[in-house]
Amino acid sequence: MSNPEIPDLAASNPAMSNSTMSSVAAPNPAASDPASSSPTAPTPALLSSVRVIESSLLGPGLLSTFLSDMGAEVIKVEPPQGDYIRQMTWPIIGDESLLHLHTHRGKKSIVLDLKKPEAVEIYIDLVRHADAVVEAMRPGALERRGLGFERLCEINPRIVFCTISGYGMTGPYKDMPSHGIAYDTWAGLLPPVTDEEGFCRIPPDFPNIGINVGPMIGALGVMAGIVRARATGEPARMEIAQSDAAAYMDWYRIETWRAYERPEAEVTGNPSDNYERRPPGLAGMWGGVRYQIYESSDGHVLFMASEQAFWKNFCEGVERMDLFERWPGATYADHARNNTELQEILRGIFRQRTSAEWLEFGDRVNTPIAPVNTPKNVADDPQFQARLPWLPESQLGADQLPLPLKVVGEELPSPTRAPTVGRDTEDVLTRVLGYDGSRLDELRSGGVIN
Repeated sequence: MSNPEIPDLAASNPAMSNSTMSSVAAPNPAASDPASSSPTAPTPALLSSVRVIESSLLGPGLLSTFLSDMGAEVIKVEPPQGDYIRQMTWPIIGDESLLHLHTHRGKKSIVLDLKKPEAVEIYIDLVRHADAVVEAMRPGALERRGLGFERLCEINPRIVFCTISGYGMTGPYKDMPSHGIAYDTWAGLLPPVTDEEGFCRIPPDFPNIGINVGPMIGALGVMAGIVRARATGEPARMEIAQSDAAAYMDWYRIETWRAYERPEAEVTGNPSDNYERRPPGLAGMWGGVRYQIYESSDGHVLFMASEQAFWKNFCEGVERMDLFERWPGATYADHARNNTELQEILRGIFRQRTSAEWLEFGDRVNTPIAPVNTPKNVADDPQFQARLPWLPESQLGADQLPLPLKVVGEELPSPTRAPTVGRDTEDVLTRVLGYDGSRLDELRSGGVIN
């Protein structure tokens, strides 16, 4: 049930539309206004009625970025010295890191010195007008400032409180210091490599998984909590570990190894492999022939004719039905493993055309062939250009990828540049909390705000 003590979020933020609030929110005063249903009225952003208070350090603040990209108001509360993410890692663009420019795009920044009781009271005031609080740092950081979940529930009984950290709030690693790659090595995603001098190295061509997927799952959880809170008035406390997320994204390999602990009479391989167990994940693709990377005349393509129908289409298309007649394969999941004679023939065939010509061929004859790109050249791919138009440097300080979500018939909000430290302190305290000039001057003189 709704709680009348909780201020209506949209009423406290004119930029937010009540039309997207659930039934637990106050009625929309514009609902009876004929002008409000004008076909020219702009459609509110998906999360325009959501406000999030973020306390973050470094990359885990990405959790709220998924929300701000969909229109939520995210207010990042920073200490007077600011989050040193602005100087962390490369590249540095001007005097700000790309990590900051991407992670905090579309957000507001206010400075509160939470060592001062007055600043804690301001934080509490902000929570009165918020849907969620994101603690993107070591668990308990807000609790030590008197801003733990129980205290915030006293202020806002339907608050959603989410902590995102490296190893989570439980387990023997919970207090260990760590950085982003740790979660991927912990999850078994990054094998060490050895250079020509015998030194161990971090492998150079692996993406970071935990530090990206953890925030994504956290954002999903926050929105689920907000949906329930608006329907029932119930709060939620949740936490996510980036290490957990890294492991979860590799569920197929981890669960395969687990399944292989069972007797072979119960867990086998594919029928097309005579039920022989393959190594988990991509390791089982090593001997593949009809599902394999091949060199084209100007690059590489991925050939994926593991279904018999696709294999037949390919052979007809290259006028080599003799290959199909000799090696027709099984109906499904047949990679012609370890057939090096066929692999040698296919290697010669694929070298005869460019990658673009093979993509056109696959589309035309209905057999799966994909480009093999790199992080450097993928932006040149026409599919990338059609689906992921750059958010420009002129807008955000660096060319950035958009949120990969399409809302049919609508545009996602255009994010603003990541804020400088405390850029929005006066605006937020005035607009959201109603503080006047004299109150702001008093807080400044006391060193409570920037």
